[in-house]
Amino acid sequence: MLAKAKECWEQEQEEREAEKSRYLAQRIPTLQTRGLSLSALQDLCRDLHAKVEVVDEERYDIEAKCLHNTREIKDLKLKVLDLRGKFKRPPLRRVRVSADAMLRALLGSKHKVSMDLRANLKSVKKEDTEKERPVEVGDWRKNVEAMSGMEGRKKMFDAAKSPTTQ
Repeated sequence: MLAKAKECWEQEQEEREAEKSRYLAQRIPTLQTRGLSLSALQDLCRDLHAKVEVVDEERYDIEAKCLHNTREIKDLKLKVLDLRGKFKRPPLRRVRVSADAMLRALLGSKHKVSMDLRANLKSVKKEDTEKERPVEVGDWRKNVEAMSGMEGRKKMFDAAKSPTTQ
């Protein structure tokens, strides 16, 4: 199979070379420099240089277009990959930003806005919560013995249930 592919490739190369030589023979006439005077040779050289310059300009223009097209193709390929979602997304890191810094970033440095989020919170007095629960000071060993077993669990359940019903 590789031998067959190699033969086909060699045949294509020979065909390309033959096509190239036919094209060049058709486009480029042979030069007749015999019997020309010095001034005629100089004129011929000037004409050839002018033709070479024109061809070089065209070649440069075509190369520039080709480079532009390849860049555009690469950009479009990247857009297609982005739309398909086949690229691997990097893991995002958590960034801690205060509310003031976030507002500064969103609104710009010209606007000086400070948000005190704690001012809007309800104030809870600690004294009120301590008054609601009377603290029983006693021997802790008796309390452990009283709360052990199923009876103790029932007492804890009843105690937790009774303050919510009041």
